[in-house]
Amino acid sequence: MKKAHVLLVLCLFFTLLGGGIASAHVTVQPPETTQGSYEKFAVRVPSEKDIPTVKVEVKFPLDSVTISRFEPKAGWKYELAKDASGKITGVTWTATGDGLSATEFGEFYMQGKVADTATSITWKAYQTYKDGSVVEWVGAQGADKPASVTKVNPKPAGATADSHGNTAAAPAAGHDKASEPAAAGAAASQAPLYLSIAALVLGLISLIISITKRKAAR
Repeated sequence: MKKAHVLLVLCLFFTLLGGGIASAHVTVQPPETTQGSYEKFAVRVPSEKDIPTVKVEVKFPLDSVTISRFEPKAGWKYELAKDASGKITGVTWTATGDGLSATEFGEFYMQGKVADTATSITWKAYQTYKDGSVVEWVGAQGADKPASVTKVNPKPAGATADSHGNTAAAPAAGHDKASEPAAAGAAASQAPLYLSIAALVLGLISLIISITKRKAAR
C-alpha cells in the first residue's frame, strides 16, 4: 500500500510538472479584444531552459492587426521587419545584456489597431536561446508549441473607437445626455432624505422589538 501511495504521488507530481512546462510558452495579452479598437499588446516570454532567452521574434498577421508602436525595454533593442509597401510585418527583440534566465520572464509592449473584420489574431513567435537553439511557437491550438491567439469580438453596433483605444457606444435614440448631470444632481440631493427615512424606520423597528421583549419578560 505504501509503494502504491508513493507511486501515485510521483505520478501526480510529474503530471503537474509536465502541465506547468507545457503552459510556459510565449503568449500575447490580452486574450480578447474588439474589432476596430486600438489595443496595447504585451508579448509575455518565459524561459523554459537552463540557459537564457536572448532573442524573441513575433510576426504580425496584417489581415487581422496593424502594429505601429513599440515601447522601449531596458536591456533589449528591437528591429522591425517591413514589406515592400513599408507596412510593419514583425518585430525582433534582441538582448543587449544577459537576457532572460530560467527563472525569469519578460513582457514586450506594442500598440496597434485591430482590423474591422478580424475574428482572431494568430501571433507566430520564435524564441532563441543563448546556445542558438530556436523554439518556434507557431502550431495550432493543442499542439506541443502553439501560437498565441487573441480572440476578436465584434464591435458593438454604432460603436466608435478613438486613437487611444477607447470604444464608445452610440447614444440611444431619444436619449438626452444634457439631462444626465441634472438627474445625477437630483438623485444626490435626495440621498440625505432617503438615509434619514431609512434610519427612522430602523429606529422604530428597534423600539418595537425592545418593547416586545420587555412585555415578554414580564
